Amino acid sequence: MLTGFLFLLFLTDGVYPERNCSYQDVLNHLNLTKNNELYSMSRPVKNYKQPTQVSLELLLYAILDVVEKDQKFIPYVWTVMRWQNEYISWDPNEFCGIDNVSLPTEVLWKPDLTIEEMTEKDKAPPSPYLTINNKGDVEVQNDQVLVSTCRMQIYNFPFDIQSCNLSFKSIIHTAKDIRLQPSDNSSEATEWSREVMRTQYEWLFIDMIVTANNVSDINNQDVVVYTITMKRRSVLYIVNFLVPIMFFLCLDLASFLISDSGGEKLSFKVTVLLAVTVLQLILNEILPSSSNKIPLIALYCIGIFALMLLSLLETIVVMYLMEKDSACQDNGADNDQNLSEDCNKKGKVSLHNHDGEMKKWTHCACVCDVSAEEPPSELLSMAREGNSSQLTDESNALEKVSDELREVEKTLLLILNNKNEDGKPGYWTRMVKTINKFFFIFYVTVASLFLLVIFLMWNLAQDE
Repeated sequence: MLTGFLFLLFLTDGVYPERNCSYQDVLNHLNLTKNNELYSMSRPVKNYKQPTQVSLELLLYAILDVVEKDQKFIPYVWTVMRWQNEYISWDPNEFCGIDNVSLPTEVLWKPDLTIEEMTEKDKAPPSPYLTINNKGDVEVQNDQVLVSTCRMQIYNFPFDIQSCNLSFKSIIHTAKDIRLQPSDNSSEATEWSREVMRTQYEWLFIDMIVTANNVSDINNQDVVVYTITMKRRSVLYIVNFLVPIMFFLCLDLASFLISDSGGEKLSFKVTVLLAVTVLQLILNEILPSSSNKIPLIALYCIGIFALMLLSLLETIVVMYLMEKDSACQDNGADNDQNLSEDCNKKGKVSLHNHDGEMKKWTHCACVCDVSAEEPPSELLSMAREGNSSQLTDESNALEKVSDELREVEKTLLLILNNKNEDGKPGYWTRMVKTINKFFFIFYVTVASLFLLVIFLMWNLAQDE
């Protein structure tokens, strides 16, 4: 009865139940030890003309960083390599159903795959074990933090979409020795990467395109390229960069309401211009200098900076014209005062030299205070009525004074005739108001057209 039961168990499981099995029994059967170099020295094929088929699988776990300035892409990936070792096989029924074993990676030969874009060696330690099965299939799983180069197109920054490649190939083996192929297609790689994605930094993972470049010439190398496409999250750049520059432009427009008479408007415009300059310096630290095209965001900043600079120059010109108008008014007042003083001096000196009497100062003052419209004959009559006893002597003096007044009158008329329309008081002030009006209309028009063109170019670049 017991014998029959054991026989049934043997038929069912194909193994003897009373036997104890271990992984070491399998390794001893295969003669796999660290000191045995049979499996690790050369490519595991029985016919050297037969290439080793290596399949590759890659999963994107995280997008850790994208450094635009240095053109670097730093992902965290999980790679799986599988190939056939023709010297490994066993019957699981002889070892209690054991069909796979894990052992140290240095025991077996491994494909020398590398990533072309990788610039720094992975600092994370590689996986210490690999897995083999009873059919001779070897599998190595490894996680890596890759620091790779990626040529980024920043023309549409911060609304850009970047595509970075990870190209796997052998270091020394050609297609005669190793045939490399992906184990999954693009849709599967994209779906599985989305399922295991941990973090994406400031990017949004779109898809992963798998391309197998199998060469026809066996002297070349097969390459498997994984193209990771991602889109930048642009909200923070809009809030922290684009909108503040737009606010500075609005402040510059509002500065037209400030009076041009003082220096507050000029200092305000200079402050706003310096603020835009600071944002441009921050942008220069982000964008690389190796770009073939000038990014649209740089054109955006340069255009607004140019508009503000033009507005600042207009303010300087306006303040200069107003200062010129004020100087003309001050010069006119000084000339009138000087002419009045010359009149008093000449009249007083003439009378003093003729008579030598100090009382004649009052007569000269009366003469000089009389309106210029009164004829010299009236001045003579007034002088005669003042002092009839000295009529003869004083009449000669008054005639000389009258001649000098005529010369002064002619000088004044000549000065007044030489003053054209631009010498009128308030001319440049009225001109400044006209300039401000037309420049404000021009400024608003140009700024609106510029912003419209920039945003249309951004939209066109996104559609491409």
